[in-house]
Amino acid sequence: MRNHAIRKLTDIAEKDERIMLVCADLGYNVLNIFEEKFPERYVNVGIAEQNMTAVATGLALEGNIVFTYSIGNFPTLRCMEQIRNDVCYHNANVKILSVGGGFAYGDLGMSHHATEDIAMMRALPAMRVYVPADPIEAAACIEEVYEKEGPAFVRMAKGGEPFLHNSRAIENISDLQPMADAGSDINILACGSVVSEGIRLKEMLDAHGYSVGVYSVPCIKPAAEEIIKNLARSCRLLVTMEEHTIIGGLGGMVAEVISEIHGIHAALFRVGLRDTYTGVVGSQVFLRDCYGLSAKSCYQSILNRMEKLD
Repeated sequence: MRNHAIRKLTDIAEKDERIMLVCADLGYNVLNIFEEKFPERYVNVGIAEQNMTAVATGLALEGNIVFTYSIGNFPTLRCMEQIRNDVCYHNANVKILSVGGGFAYGDLGMSHHATEDIAMMRALPAMRVYVPADPIEAAACIEEVYEKEGPAFVRMAKGGEPFLHNSRAIENISDLQPMADAGSDINILACGSVVSEGIRLKEMLDAHGYSVGVYSVPCIKPAAEEIIKNLARSCRLLVTMEEHTIIGGLGGMVAEVISEIHGIHAALFRVGLRDTYTGVVGSQVFLRDCYGLSAKSCYQSILNRMEKLD
């Protein structure tokens, strides 16, 4: 996913000399394609993410379109004051690329588990928030944040994720992206690489006789409110899935949207981290199972919820 995103950024930079890339002393095997083509537009600030954000803001206020790049929590949670006061308050044209969202760096422990970043970035005024599910969506997100003026955050997976889209063309990355036709019983809304778990969950629920749809939600803010409301009116249960706390992320966004519906709408079941720190260490797959984020670990809970709705 990250390789496709940087290749797309490099393609854009060939056409627009305002594009700059600032990193914090990592990602060389990923970023070298950009650095080799545009050495004068590539800045490595060293292991200093807060400084990276401040430098990017200064460059953006001079008329550039600046992308910052680091892993996990480091370009976001570590830099919240600089993002809030420098980037967002000045509506600077800074685009934050974070690689390894959720449990991608699971074996490095809680400090590297990016599980609150969507909520924190979503709370910032003027900040657009994207969580692509596969390389196709990641490239489309890079294209959109380039075209949209102002701050943006793109939270990507670590790398090696499968292609989930049959077509390489996405008309509007701000819309929900259907992975399966809408369901009359259940619709699953997922973001990031956990969309693959949503697809597996659909297969399990299909076998139980339910009509189930699956959607990727690559744009968390601004929300595709009318699409979400229409889905909520057309089924019995909405399920959100995210490798993130349920507070303030995708599940929180969907809860806010459907709370404004007047009349009957679907119930909501949020799959994600409850109000807890992730003190367990292990692979991404292991941690998804451990914290109830995988298809098999939340399947029975969803069946129980549907039985209560019958």
